Amino acid sequence: MFSPQQSELAPLEPESSALPHLSKQFWSLQIAGWLGYAAVVFLAIIQPQFDAPGFNLAGQIINLAVESLSGFMLSLLQWLFIRKIIHQPLQRTLVISFLSAALLGLIYNVIKLASYKVIVHDQRWNEAWTMLEFGGWLLFSLTTMFVWTSIFFIMLYNSRLQKEHERLLRAQTQAKDAQLQMLRYQLNPHFMFNTMNAISTLILKQDNDAASEMLDKLCDFFRHSLEATQGSRIPLKEEIQLIELYLAIEKVRFGHRLAVRYEIEPQTLRALVPNMLCQPVVENAIKYAIEPSKQGGEVTISAKQHLQQLIIEISDCGTGSDEGAVKGFGIGLNNAKTRLDVMYNGNFTVSLNKNTAGGNTVTLVLPYEVE
Repeated sequence: MFSPQQSELAPLEPESSALPHLSKQFWSLQIAGWLGYAAVVFLAIIQPQFDAPGFNLAGQIINLAVESLSGFMLSLLQWLFIRKIIHQPLQRTLVISFLSAALLGLIYNVIKLASYKVIVHDQRWNEAWTMLEFGGWLLFSLTTMFVWTSIFFIMLYNSRLQKEHERLLRAQTQAKDAQLQMLRYQLNPHFMFNTMNAISTLILKQDNDAASEMLDKLCDFFRHSLEATQGSRIPLKEEIQLIELYLAIEKVRFGHRLAVRYEIEPQTLRALVPNMLCQPVVENAIKYAIEPSKQGGEVTISAKQHLQQLIIEISDCGTGSDEGAVKGFGIGLNNAKTRLDVMYNGNFTVSLNKNTAGGNTVTLVLPYEVE
């Protein structure tokens, strides 16, 4: 039986909650990326100039530090800016982000070129700039900012995709829980109607002792159901206990006409099954095999393990109507099939077959799982 505490899921987190967990990833990438940038520039540009006349190694190292640090700060600004606009439509976010990257690339280019003039060549920051020089540096500066912007987009949208996937899974789980609750709650009114109808019949027959006993057992059944079945799945042992309580109620109606036999392998008692899976199947067997017969009959409930499957069989002796039993593949069994489909996503079978000696057998095959 479902409880509100168990069926409720944690509320979906707002989209912004996907971002804080990226902080560690961002800082690691940011630090490693700009250290790598500095190493590449040093090895590709500075080191080959070691033997050049008038080479200023100290100035080159300081300039590289300024260049890397300024790039670090500008990419940080870009990251903060993209985080602010990431929730806008994708096309608009892309356009705005790459326009800002172009602006930051231009600023970065001015800082690099000015730093190079002042620190390396001891000139004014804007001395002797040429379009060719500025344009050559600008291409590399823009490429650097565009690369960082692309990386940031990949990080943020990957996080959004993961968050959307989590939302989808939660929504599917909530939908399944709601469907299972609906199906689960269909059983109690159906069983209650049949039982109360039987009690009413006993009262009309003035069999008050039997009616009182049946009512007491009905109360025991629902008390046990409330206390022992707090989840969508329970051990088979508890399911058998519920069936025994149900059959105790039916024996008040049928007396010696109803015989029950159990063939349960001990290890299967730990196996998990959907709550009240077997009760509607047993109810069908009684309704279509026992109730129509003046002599009554026997219902056999068996459970066994085969590899990684739990096989539950509920058989009747066939003294009732076979046609009625087949038609009885209605509320109870259809409900069971639907619940199993929701819970196991098709990894189960439910079949109704005629016995060679007469009667019918319902077979439920589902995954063998224990707590």
